[in-house]
Amino acid sequence: MMGTKREASPKAEYELRLYVAGQTPRSVQAFANLKKICEAHLAGRYRIEVIDLLENPQLAKGDQILAIPTLVRTLPSPIRKIIGDLSDKERVLVGLDVRAAVS
Repeated sequence: MMGTKREASPKAEYELRLYVAGQTPRSVQAFANLKKICEAHLAGRYRIEVIDLLENPQLAKGDQILAIPTLVRTLPSPIRKIIGDLSDKERVLVGLDVRAAVS
């Protein structure tokens, strides 16, 4: 289920990278939460790449990953990062700039 996955169409508006370390419960939960949020709010407009740092530890340096799981939105600019299992849907939507923060 994990590994490198690409979702949606090649002309996706949202390019997302989820950094994980193996099949830990938090990593699996983060992917499930992300997939659910993307399908509900970005259907057909996103691509997810899952990067397992146990297999490719050198890839953490490029996006300056300090904790896992970490979600990096590479497109649209600017780059945004969200750390954790992505269970707080509102925080993820605001972090991805899909929804404005509610004061």
